[in-house]
Amino acid sequence: MTRYVAVLLQTLVAVALAPGLVGFIRWLKARLQGRRGAAPWQPYFELRKLFGKEAVVSHTASWIFTATPFVLFGTSVLVASVVPLIVAPAGRFLIGDLFATVYLLLLGTFFLALAGLDTGSPFGGMGASREMTVVALTEPTVALSIVALALNAGSTSFSEIVSRTLVQPSAALGPGHLLAFAALFIVTLAETGRLPVDNPSTHLELTMIHEAMILEYSGPYLGLIEWGAALKLLVFLALAANLFMPWGIALSLSPAAVAIGLLSFVAKLGALSVAIAVLETRVAKLRLFRVPELLSVSFVLALLAVMSTFLVR
Repeated sequence: MTRYVAVLLQTLVAVALAPGLVGFIRWLKARLQGRRGAAPWQPYFELRKLFGKEAVVSHTASWIFTATPFVLFGTSVLVASVVPLIVAPAGRFLIGDLFATVYLLLLGTFFLALAGLDTGSPFGGMGASREMTVVALTEPTVALSIVALALNAGSTSFSEIVSRTLVQPSAALGPGHLLAFAALFIVTLAETGRLPVDNPSTHLELTMIHEAMILEYSGPYLGLIEWGAALKLLVFLALAANLFMPWGIALSLSPAAVAIGLLSFVAKLGALSVAIAVLETRVAKLRLFRVPELLSVSFVLALLAVMSTFLVR
């Protein structure tokens, strides 16, 4: 029962921290660009405002349009409950693994693309088409980059991968880990709609990918989608932090270990958020036909990471 409570608590922490993570990146980007920017907690006010508004639904929309926000948010919460965030004791502590995570993330993206097509909006269809092009290249890369770690651990369970890395700290500096981390970081930018793949702050319809699919949403529906997108960013950063740099994560359920795990998790998120903010202030958005080239590079890096695990043995 204690393990289930620990999973529930770390899931609630992830859900609560996700909007603040997005707000922190926005605030830091503004400061790096010489602007004052909104406070890091501004997304919480925006969510409260959206949940207090009335949702406007097109008369041509079907049940897919209204169900998508709940599916997207629900899958993001479920993924947050099966990945190692604060605690990762040895054994089958987490109910999910690599393949469950990949398919759950794909399920939310699939429904979001259907919702973009559902209303018949030309921009929604354009965004859905672009999103499926990106996903076709990113999902295999996510799987391959974590498979490179799973091969060393002998299991696709996240707890086993974390334990293996902690037992052999030198493996974290090996070529396989470094290549897989680079591949997963590039995929994180693509999956979460960050620069240079997509611009999360733009409102120019011809350049949008993620935002084009949710143009028809408003009120609580839009709030759930924005919250789910923020939680998806947190999950990807948690995978990059705790699978490749698991130091500090709690291996037991003692209060002291959990407190240290929480502090280290927040510190890792902060470091990766700084890296994203610095990158987004230094690069411009790629032209659409150049995006597959970048994602192909990430796939090759993940493939090389898998190959290196056989060569190093």
